[in-house]
Amino acid sequence: MAGMGGAVAPSGETGQNGAGKSGGVLLPFVILLFFAWGFSTCLVDLVAPALKSLFKLNNFQTALTQTCFFGAYFLMSLPSSWVLSRLGYLRAVVVGLVVMMVGCLLFAPAANTGVYYGFLGALFILASGITLLQVAANPLVALLGKSETASSRLTFAQFLNSFGTYLAPFVGSALILKHIEKAPDAAVLSPAQLEALRHTQAHAVQTPYMIIASGLLVLALLFWVLRKNDKAPQAEAAAGLGEMLALLKYKRLAFAVLCIFVYVGAEVSIGTFMTSYLAQPSTLGLSLSAAGKMLSWYWGGAMVGRLLGSVVLARVSPGKVLTCCALVAVALITTSALTSGVTAGYALLAVGLFNSIMFPTIFTLGIDGMGKKTPAASGLLCMAIVGGAVIPPVTGFTADHIGSLGLAMFVPAVCYLVIAAFGWSAREPAKAIDGLDAAQTVH
Repeated sequence: MAGMGGAVAPSGETGQNGAGKSGGVLLPFVILLFFAWGFSTCLVDLVAPALKSLFKLNNFQTALTQTCFFGAYFLMSLPSSWVLSRLGYLRAVVVGLVVMMVGCLLFAPAANTGVYYGFLGALFILASGITLLQVAANPLVALLGKSETASSRLTFAQFLNSFGTYLAPFVGSALILKHIEKAPDAAVLSPAQLEALRHTQAHAVQTPYMIIASGLLVLALLFWVLRKNDKAPQAEAAAGLGEMLALLKYKRLAFAVLCIFVYVGAEVSIGTFMTSYLAQPSTLGLSLSAAGKMLSWYWGGAMVGRLLGSVVLARVSPGKVLTCCALVAVALITTSALTSGVTAGYALLAVGLFNSIMFPTIFTLGIDGMGKKTPAASGLLCMAIVGGAVIPPVTGFTADHIGSLGLAMFVPAVCYLVIAAFGWSAREPAKAIDGLDAAQTVH
């Protein structure tokens, strides 16, 4: 099974950094963080079509919301690793939650001014906080227990993440998209009326983020109380960019970095355009808010899959499971792109079920055997989440230029083929790299 290699003491005993300890009361609260950032991240999929309508954007411009959001992962992963090394896991979590809260609160001035770039700035700050949580919480969940069950434990945490993404479309559709679709035709409004309409719609976008900010404050206070918990492992010194990039000589980790990049890009591309895709007359022909609610099927499938996957991955080679899920995702996208109506709509929604185990499995396979280099490897993998900033605009650009959102989904399909190849190459456990050169650690 994929684990943490030399970073975790065997049989759940305490390693030199506190790794391998039973999570105790701490683990459930750390897992709760996955719900918080899942809800916040998925809500961007509802903000994107809202801003598209509000500011009359094309598909490429709409995808820039994801570029701004996921670009933070690339830009802020190194600073996040530094914060983690200076403050430790739990204090870093507190800082991440506070930064997220600030990002949510910035939606208020963005709405008051009605400026598109104000929303992009708020999304970047929000994502910066989530990046710090990712850098801290992903390895923390893996370290709070036995290395043999790290994939299973992280997949269960991702189940809570998916529960957040399942709920977000209902909230976003009710609080954001309903206000957008009920608006009168902008073509018949005077400039003053159009400005007033844009101001009202912008305030609809801010509302759910004000609610999220309140919840984040509660979590920040909770982790401040827990900050001295002795179950948390000690954080290693922050790795520099050069040290992190040097780890790319390990082929398995390098392949995993590529796969995190393409996986997040594929998942976010589908989520970003799902609402518009289901609203097309050639697909399901739904209203904007009804299509937004259907997005919960996509993320709900991931939720169910992660619950089941946490059981399957404890018994079956994670690499083989990853390969099978990626190939089924390709088949579903192909079916959706080449058909229409109900078949096209539900085939694309079903991809969520097979996305379920991909991120945690790629992540744990990538850090498997990295030993003391695990924190640096984790930071490198988190930087690769920038794929969510790159691939959605490519998908949107493709859709704009070929005139078909369905055929543009072949962009994420290619991403899943890459993941299938990685899963098969990593079907056997990695050897620990401590004391070995690169040639001895790759399969």
